Amino acid sequence: MLAVVKTPHTELRVEGDIAPAILTALTKEYGDAMRVYRDDEAIPVEEMAWYQEARARLTPARMLRIRRDNAGLTQQQLVRTVGVSAQNISAMERGRRTIGRAMARKLAQALDADADDFFSAV
Repeated sequence: MLAVVKTPHTELRVEGDIAPAILTALTKEYGDAMRVYRDDEAIPVEEMAWYQEARARLTPARMLRIRRDNAGLTQQQLVRTVGVSAQNISAMERGRRTIGRAMARKLAQALDADADDFFSAV
């Protein structure tokens, strides 16, 4: 069993067999901020701190580069597929040029990705 408490300034993890009195005290203190995972319970990756931190670091520029690399395409090949200049693709991958909605849709189609990958989470 894993008990995780997250508040703005506190992260507490207790793993293993947790005495009921400890769980009761933590629940009383932290209420809804606490989540208890049973050993046999799958935790959605989106709820894991490491995933949230990694996802926050993925800018649209980084996602474009990652998706292009994963598709096995060079910038020139993507240029031909999407129909923009090499300078534009390069600028988008470096974060020097924003990716608009229409361009995000073209990139998503060319890279078999979700257009939301190319928008900032902010």
